[in-house]
Amino acid sequence: MSAKMLISALIFLVLCECMMLEAQLQVGFYVNSCSMAEFIVRQEVTNAFFRNKGVAAGLVRMHFHDCFVRGCDGSVLIDSTPTNSAEKDSPANNPSLRGFQVIDSAKARLESVCQGVVSCADIVAFAARDSVAITGGFGYEVPAGRRDGRISLASETRNLPPPTLNVDQLTQNFKNMGLTQEEMVTLSGAHTIGRSHCLAFRNRLYSFNSTTSQDPSLDPSYAAQLKQQCPEGSTDASLVVPMNPVSPAITDECYYTDILANRGLFTSDQTLLTNPTTATQVIQNARYPFLWKSKFASAMVKMGQIGVLTGTAGEIRANCRVINS
Repeated sequence: MSAKMLISALIFLVLCECMMLEAQLQVGFYVNSCSMAEFIVRQEVTNAFFRNKGVAAGLVRMHFHDCFVRGCDGSVLIDSTPTNSAEKDSPANNPSLRGFQVIDSAKARLESVCQGVVSCADIVAFAARDSVAITGGFGYEVPAGRRDGRISLASETRNLPPPTLNVDQLTQNFKNMGLTQEEMVTLSGAHTIGRSHCLAFRNRLYSFNSTTSQDPSLDPSYAAQLKQQCPEGSTDASLVVPMNPVSPAITDECYYTDILANRGLFTSDQTLLTNPTTATQVIQNARYPFLWKSKFASAMVKMGQIGVLTGTAGEIRANCRVINS
Protein backbone atom coordinates (compact mmCIF):
# COMPACT_ATOMS: atom_id res chain seq x y z
CA MET A 1 0.00 0.00 0.00
CA SER A 2 1.39 3.44 -0.94
CA ALA A 3 1.89 6.15 1.67
CA LYS A 4 -0.91 8.17 0.05
CA MET A 5 -3.34 5.26 0.25
CA LEU A 6 -2.34 4.56 3.85
CA ILE A 7 -2.94 8.19 4.85
CA SER A 8 -6.33 8.15 3.10
CA ALA A 9 -7.28 4.96 4.92
CA LEU A 10 -6.23 6.43 8.28
CA ILE A 11 -8.22 9.60 7.62
CA PHE A 12 -11.26 7.49 6.73
CA LEU A 13 -10.93 5.50 9.96
CA VAL A 14 -10.59 8.66 12.05
CA LEU A 15 -13.63 10.21 10.37
CA CYS A 16 -15.66 7.04 10.96
CA GLU A 17 -14.61 7.00 14.62
CA CYS A 18 -15.58 10.66 15.01
CA MET A 19 -18.94 10.02 13.40
CA MET A 20 -19.55 7.10 15.77
CA LEU A 21 -18.62 9.23 18.77
CA GLU A 22 -20.90 12.01 17.52
CA ALA A 23 -23.77 9.55 17.24
CA GLN A 24 -23.34 8.33 20.81
CA LEU A 25 -25.07 9.82 23.80
CA GLN A 26 -22.89 10.81 26.75
CA VAL A 27 -23.37 10.97 30.50
CA GLY A 28 -22.62 14.55 31.56
CA PHE A 29 -23.27 15.88 28.07
CA TYR A 30 -24.18 19.35 29.42
CA VAL A 31 -21.46 19.61 32.06
CA ASN A 32 -19.72 22.40 30.15
CA SER A 33 -22.51 23.90 28.05
CA CYS A 34 -25.25 24.02 30.73
CA SER A 35 -24.00 22.60 34.00
CA MET A 36 -27.29 23.16 35.86
CA ALA A 37 -29.43 21.33 33.30
CA GLU A 38 -30.11 18.12 35.21
CA PHE A 39 -30.49 19.97 38.52
CA ILE A 40 -33.11 22.31 37.05
CA VAL A 41 -35.12 19.43 35.59
CA ARG A 42 -34.94 17.57 38.92
CA GLN A 43 -36.20 20.66 40.75
CA GLU A 44 -39.19 20.99 38.44
CA VAL A 45 -40.05 17.30 38.77
CA THR A 46 -39.77 17.49 42.56
CA ASN A 47 -41.95 20.59 42.79
CA ALA A 48 -44.60 19.03 40.56
CA PHE A 49 -44.49 15.72 42.46
CA PHE A 50 -45.24 17.39 45.76
CA ARG A 51 -48.21 19.14 44.19
CA ASN A 52 -49.47 15.95 42.55
CA LYS A 53 -47.75 12.60 43.12
CA GLY A 54 -49.34 11.16 39.98
CA VAL A 55 -47.19 13.34 37.74
CA ALA A 56 -44.21 11.01 38.21
CA ALA A 57 -46.00 8.12 36.53
CA GLY A 58 -47.05 10.49 33.76
CA LEU A 59 -43.46 11.51 33.05
CA VAL A 60 -42.19 7.92 32.97
CA ARG A 61 -44.99 7.03 30.55
CA MET A 62 -44.26 10.12 28.45
CA HIS A 63 -40.67 8.99 27.94
CA PHE A 64 -41.85 5.52 26.91
CA HIS A 65 -44.45 6.92 24.50
CA ASP A 66 -41.88 9.31 23.07
CA CYS A 67 -39.26 6.63 22.44
CA PHE A 68 -41.64 4.12 20.85
CA VAL A 69 -42.71 6.59 18.15
CA ARG A 70 -39.88 7.92 15.93
CA GLY A 71 -37.38 7.29 18.71
CA CYS A 72 -36.60 9.44 21.76
CA ASP A 73 -36.84 12.77 19.94
CA GLY A 74 -39.35 14.78 21.96
CA SER A 75 -41.97 14.46 19.21
CA VAL A 76 -44.62 13.53 21.78
CA LEU A 77 -44.44 17.11 23.10
CA ILE A 78 -45.36 18.86 19.84
CA ASP A 79 -48.81 20.42 19.70
CA SER A 80 -51.26 19.72 16.91
CA THR A 81 -51.86 22.42 14.30
CA PRO A 82 -54.84 23.12 12.04
CA THR A 83 -53.15 21.00 9.38
CA ASN A 84 -51.62 18.23 11.50
CA SER A 85 -52.84 15.97 14.30
CA ALA A 86 -49.82 15.34 16.53
CA GLU A 87 -48.90 12.29 18.63
CA LYS A 88 -50.18 13.79 21.88
CA ASP A 89 -53.72 14.00 20.48
CA SER A 90 -53.98 10.37 19.36
CA PRO A 91 -56.30 8.07 21.35
CA ALA A 92 -53.19 6.33 22.73
CA ASN A 93 -52.10 9.58 24.41
CA ASN A 94 -55.17 11.74 24.91
CA PRO A 95 -56.50 12.14 27.57
CA SER A 96 -54.18 9.75 29.43
CA LEU A 97 -50.77 11.38 28.93
CA ARG A 98 -49.83 14.04 31.48
CA GLY A 99 -46.84 16.01 32.72
CA PHE A 100 -46.45 18.38 29.77
CA GLN A 101 -46.46 21.41 32.07
CA VAL A 102 -43.45 20.04 33.96
CA ILE A 103 -41.48 19.82 30.73
CA ASP A 104 -42.62 23.33 29.76
CA SER A 105 -41.49 24.76 33.12
CA ALA A 106 -38.10 23.05 32.95
CA LYS A 107 -37.58 24.21 29.36
CA ALA A 108 -38.47 27.81 30.19
CA ARG A 109 -35.94 27.88 33.02
CA LEU A 110 -33.27 26.24 30.89
CA GLU A 111 -33.81 28.68 28.03
CA SER A 112 -33.35 31.57 30.47
CA VAL A 113 -29.89 30.33 31.53
CA CYS A 114 -28.70 28.26 28.53
CA GLN A 115 -30.60 29.42 25.49
CA GLY A 116 -30.76 26.91 22.65
CA VAL A 117 -28.63 24.28 24.39
CA VAL A 118 -30.76 21.62 26.13
CA SER A 119 -33.10 19.57 23.97
CA CYS A 120 -36.67 18.77 24.88
CA ALA A 121 -35.92 15.08 24.27
CA ASP A 122 -33.22 15.15 26.94
CA ILE A 123 -35.52 16.98 29.35
CA VAL A 124 -38.06 14.15 28.97
CA ALA A 125 -35.34 11.54 29.61
CA PHE A 126 -34.06 13.39 32.69
CA ALA A 127 -37.60 13.90 34.02
CA ALA A 128 -38.40 10.19 33.65
CA ARG A 129 -35.24 9.25 35.58
CA ASP A 130 -36.05 11.74 38.34
CA SER A 131 -39.62 10.42 38.53
CA VAL A 132 -38.36 6.87 39.02
CA ALA A 133 -35.99 8.02 41.76
CA ILE A 134 -38.48 10.22 43.62
CA THR A 135 -40.99 7.36 43.81
CA GLY A 136 -38.51 4.92 45.32
CA GLY A 137 -36.80 3.39 42.31
CA PHE A 138 -33.08 3.42 41.68
CA GLY A 139 -31.63 6.57 40.21
CA TYR A 140 -29.40 6.16 37.17
CA GLU A 141 -27.11 8.16 34.93
CA VAL A 142 -28.82 9.39 31.76
CA PRO A 143 -26.63 9.55 28.65
CA ALA A 144 -27.65 12.78 26.90
CA GLY A 145 -27.12 14.60 23.65
CA ARG A 146 -30.46 13.84 22.00
CA ARG A 147 -31.79 16.38 19.55
CA ASP A 148 -35.42 17.18 18.87
CA GLY A 149 -37.43 15.82 15.97
CA ARG A 150 -39.49 18.03 13.69
CA ILE A 151 -42.30 15.58 12.88
CA SER A 152 -45.17 14.41 15.09
CA LEU A 153 -48.02 12.37 13.60
CA ALA A 154 -50.93 10.92 15.55
CA SER A 155 -51.14 8.12 12.99
CA GLU A 156 -47.70 6.82 14.01
CA THR A 157 -48.74 6.03 17.59
CA ARG A 158 -49.82 2.62 16.30
CA ASN A 159 -46.32 1.54 17.35
CA LEU A 160 -47.40 1.92 20.98
CA PRO A 161 -48.48 -1.40 22.55
CA PRO A 162 -52.18 -1.27 23.51
CA PRO A 163 -53.29 -2.82 26.83
CA THR A 164 -54.99 -5.69 24.98
CA LEU A 165 -51.82 -7.38 23.66
CA ASN A 166 -50.88 -10.92 24.62
CA VAL A 167 -47.36 -11.94 25.62
CA ASP A 168 -46.26 -12.92 22.11
CA GLN A 169 -47.50 -9.64 20.66
CA LEU A 170 -45.78 -7.68 23.43
CA THR A 171 -42.54 -9.55 22.87
CA GLN A 172 -42.63 -8.74 19.15
CA ASN A 173 -43.56 -5.10 19.79
CA PHE A 174 -40.56 -4.60 22.08
CA LYS A 175 -38.30 -6.62 19.76
CA ASN A 176 -39.19 -4.17 16.99
CA MET A 177 -37.70 -1.47 19.22
CA GLY A 178 -34.52 -3.44 19.92
CA LEU A 179 -35.61 -4.59 23.37
CA THR A 180 -35.57 -8.17 24.64
CA GLN A 181 -38.44 -10.12 26.14
CA GLU A 182 -36.89 -9.80 29.59
CA GLU A 183 -36.59 -6.03 29.14
CA MET A 184 -40.28 -6.01 28.16
CA VAL A 185 -41.20 -7.75 31.44
CA THR A 186 -38.87 -5.43 33.36
CA LEU A 187 -40.23 -2.22 31.80
CA SER A 188 -43.83 -3.40 32.27
CA GLY A 189 -43.11 -2.87 35.95
CA ALA A 190 -43.55 0.86 35.32
CA HIS A 191 -47.25 0.06 35.81
CA THR A 192 -46.48 -0.13 39.52
CA ILE A 193 -47.18 3.63 39.63
CA GLY A 194 -49.89 5.75 38.11
CA ARG A 195 -53.47 5.30 37.03
CA SER A 196 -55.56 4.06 34.14
CA HIS A 197 -58.75 5.28 32.58
CA CYS A 198 -61.56 2.74 32.81
CA LEU A 199 -61.86 2.67 29.02
CA ALA A 200 -58.49 0.92 28.81
CA PHE A 201 -59.65 -2.27 30.54
CA ARG A 202 -63.47 -2.21 30.74
CA ASN A 203 -63.67 -5.04 28.19
CA ARG A 204 -62.19 -7.33 30.87
CA LEU A 205 -65.16 -6.51 33.10
CA TYR A 206 -68.15 -6.43 30.76
CA SER A 207 -67.37 -7.72 27.25
CA PHE A 208 -64.40 -10.04 27.37
CA ASN A 209 -65.47 -12.36 24.55
CA SER A 210 -68.54 -13.97 22.95
CA THR A 211 -68.95 -16.58 25.69
CA THR A 212 -68.05 -14.72 28.90
CA SER A 213 -68.45 -11.12 29.91
CA GLN A 214 -65.73 -11.08 32.58
CA ASP A 215 -62.13 -12.13 31.99
CA PRO A 216 -61.75 -15.43 33.90
CA SER A 217 -58.07 -14.66 34.60
CA LEU A 218 -59.10 -11.64 36.68
CA ASP A 219 -59.44 -12.16 40.45
CA PRO A 220 -63.23 -12.04 41.14
CA SER A 221 -62.97 -9.79 44.20
CA TYR A 222 -60.73 -7.37 42.32
CA ALA A 223 -63.13 -7.43 39.37
CA ALA A 224 -66.00 -6.55 41.72
CA GLN A 225 -63.99 -3.62 43.08
CA LEU A 226 -63.20 -2.39 39.59
CA LYS A 227 -66.86 -2.62 38.58
CA GLN A 228 -67.76 -0.27 41.41
CA GLN A 229 -65.15 2.22 40.23
CA CYS A 230 -66.00 1.77 36.55
CA PRO A 231 -69.79 1.21 36.26
CA GLU A 232 -71.11 -0.59 33.19
CA GLY A 233 -72.52 1.77 30.60
CA SER A 234 -70.80 4.83 32.06
CA THR A 235 -69.86 7.42 29.45
CA ASP A 236 -67.60 9.36 31.82
CA ALA A 237 -64.24 9.27 30.06
CA SER A 238 -62.52 10.82 33.09
CA LEU A 239 -63.02 7.81 35.40
CA VAL A 240 -59.66 6.44 36.55
CA VAL A 241 -58.34 3.77 38.91
CA PRO A 242 -54.83 3.25 40.34
CA MET A 243 -52.69 0.77 38.43
CA ASN A 244 -51.49 -0.68 41.72
CA PRO A 245 -54.04 0.02 44.47
CA VAL A 246 -51.67 -0.80 47.37
CA SER A 247 -48.91 1.69 46.54
CA PRO A 248 -49.82 3.75 43.45
CA ALA A 249 -47.11 6.37 44.02
CA ILE A 250 -44.23 4.03 44.92
CA THR A 251 -41.94 2.28 42.46
CA ASP A 252 -41.92 -1.19 44.00
CA GLU A 253 -42.46 -4.86 43.23
CA CYS A 254 -46.20 -4.78 43.96
CA TYR A 255 -46.99 -4.76 40.24
CA TYR A 256 -45.57 -8.26 40.03
CA THR A 257 -47.19 -9.50 43.24
CA ASP A 258 -50.50 -8.21 41.84
CA ILE A 259 -50.01 -10.25 38.67
CA LEU A 260 -49.28 -13.38 40.72
CA ALA A 261 -52.57 -12.76 42.56
CA ASN A 262 -54.41 -12.37 39.21
CA ARG A 263 -54.84 -8.67 39.89
CA GLY A 264 -53.01 -7.32 36.85
CA LEU A 265 -55.15 -4.46 35.54
CA PHE A 266 -54.55 -4.85 31.81
CA THR A 267 -54.64 -7.93 29.61
CA SER A 268 -51.06 -6.98 28.74
CA ASP A 269 -50.15 -7.24 32.43
CA GLN A 270 -51.83 -10.52 33.29
CA THR A 271 -50.63 -12.16 30.08
CA LEU A 272 -47.10 -12.28 31.49
CA LEU A 273 -48.15 -15.39 33.42
CA THR A 274 -49.17 -17.27 30.28
CA ASN A 275 -45.59 -17.87 29.11
CA PRO A 276 -43.22 -20.01 31.24
CA THR A 277 -40.24 -17.71 30.70
CA THR A 278 -42.03 -14.44 31.44
CA ALA A 279 -43.90 -16.03 34.36
CA THR A 280 -40.55 -17.00 35.89
CA GLN A 281 -39.37 -13.40 35.49
CA VAL A 282 -42.53 -12.12 37.18
CA ILE A 283 -41.89 -14.42 40.14
CA GLN A 284 -38.25 -13.36 40.29
CA ASN A 285 -39.10 -9.66 40.17
CA ALA A 286 -41.71 -10.06 42.91
CA ARG A 287 -39.27 -11.98 45.10
CA TYR A 288 -36.19 -9.82 44.54
CA PRO A 289 -37.28 -6.17 44.28
CA PHE A 290 -33.71 -4.79 44.44
CA LEU A 291 -32.78 -6.91 41.44
CA TRP A 292 -35.83 -5.69 39.52
CA LYS A 293 -35.09 -2.04 40.33
CA SER A 294 -31.55 -2.48 39.04
CA LYS A 295 -32.77 -4.16 35.85
CA PHE A 296 -35.42 -1.45 35.43
CA ALA A 297 -32.81 1.32 35.61
CA SER A 298 -30.67 -0.43 32.99
CA ALA A 299 -33.66 -1.04 30.71
CA MET A 300 -34.68 2.62 30.96
CA VAL A 301 -31.20 3.68 29.84
CA LYS A 302 -31.37 1.31 26.88
CA MET A 303 -34.90 2.39 25.95
CA GLY A 304 -33.77 6.01 26.11
CA GLN A 305 -31.38 5.39 23.22
CA ILE A 306 -33.97 4.16 20.73
CA GLY A 307 -33.78 6.04 17.43
CA VAL A 308 -32.10 9.12 18.88
CA LEU A 309 -31.11 12.12 16.78
CA THR A 310 -27.61 13.40 17.53
CA GLY A 311 -24.93 15.64 16.09
CA THR A 312 -26.52 17.99 13.56
CA ALA A 313 -29.71 15.97 13.01
CA GLY A 314 -32.99 17.49 14.18
CA GLU A 315 -32.88 20.69 16.20
CA ILE A 316 -32.95 22.13 19.71
CA ARG A 317 -36.51 23.40 20.05
CA ALA A 318 -36.94 26.79 21.72
CA ASN A 319 -40.45 25.80 22.79
CA CYS A 320 -41.03 22.07 23.28
CA ARG A 321 -44.56 22.35 21.88
CA VAL A 322 -43.58 23.95 18.56
CA ILE A 323 -40.92 23.12 15.97
CA ASN A 324 -38.53 25.97 15.24
CA SER A 325 -39.58 28.14 12.30
